[in-house]
Amino acid sequence: MYFYNMIKKGMLIGICALLFLFGNYEYKAQSSLQKHTKTLIRPPYLKLGDTVAIVAPSGILKHRHDEINRAKALLRSWGLNVVVGEHVFEQAHHFAGTDDQRCEDLQNAMDNPSISAIWAARGGYGTVRILDKLDYTKFRKHPKWVIGYSDITALHNQLNVMGFESIHAMMCTSMVKDQKEMEHTIATFKKALFGESLSYTLEGSKYNKPGTVSAPVVGGNLTILHTMLGSNTSLDTKGKILFIEEIGEYKYHIDRMLQSLKRAGYFDECVGLIVGDMTKLRKNTTAWGSSIEQLILDALSEYNFPIAFNMPAGHEEDNRALILGRTVEMVVKKNESKIKFKN
Repeated sequence: MYFYNMIKKGMLIGICALLFLFGNYEYKAQSSLQKHTKTLIRPPYLKLGDTVAIVAPSGILKHRHDEINRAKALLRSWGLNVVVGEHVFEQAHHFAGTDDQRCEDLQNAMDNPSISAIWAARGGYGTVRILDKLDYTKFRKHPKWVIGYSDITALHNQLNVMGFESIHAMMCTSMVKDQKEMEHTIATFKKALFGESLSYTLEGSKYNKPGTVSAPVVGGNLTILHTMLGSNTSLDTKGKILFIEEIGEYKYHIDRMLQSLKRAGYFDECVGLIVGDMTKLRKNTTAWGSSIEQLILDALSEYNFPIAFNMPAGHEEDNRALILGRTVEMVVKKNESKIKFKN
């Protein structure tokens, strides 16, 4: 009986120790963030009379004058001035001008002290080709907001690694004629630019992995994040919440990218995941056999961090703004998730 009681006592102590450890998991995770994260430089928010430059670092803008004009009208309706890069409508095969032309427009906007924000006309492909051609000297002294998504993730990564916040949000070609479906997209873009508070309540999902964490959010398009691996522009995800979105990929491609990122240690010290839109997924002749949500959960099954699905951000008309590099409070439950950006 003595030994039986001792065993019971030992089990009780062990259970208490486990409860203590898991009960303090969030506290320890957040304490460790301070080792890995630093407050990024925040460009000045926009005010009436400021100027936004529209540039095209990526794909060709063939027959897209109407969208650019709508984008200019939107900015002017907010009391902002607009300048358009000299080479925006150039055509060099796949791209909006040659690498040198696209680089010149972006460099001019980065260097011009009268420019307060740089808005990408569209994504596509091409930004990675000019990243190493850019001189960031003047930008470091006078930072400004860079806005875009998709292929612009390459530039977001570059700026984040350098220590600057940027805005993952709609681009000029997002400006469709009927803007009823993108009211929230436009509203959150404006809030991000002018420094108003941002917070989102996401629709629940049975795939959500519950948890609470407060950490900076980084990321963007999954393909571009994968492309950056092994370069000095690859994100440091330690102590960060990662955001991902994708368009036009096979499920096995998405799994392959996640496996590659995982093998590179991308998720080892990540503290959360926000999954945006996975748009226009292609069907392979051999069916994958599970939902995209389950694919993501399976690929990351060994990690304990919270995962929130249904973030309306990516290649849909409802594309809410995210301030990359900014700390957010993320609470994930099965019935809903809340994401609040700290000012």
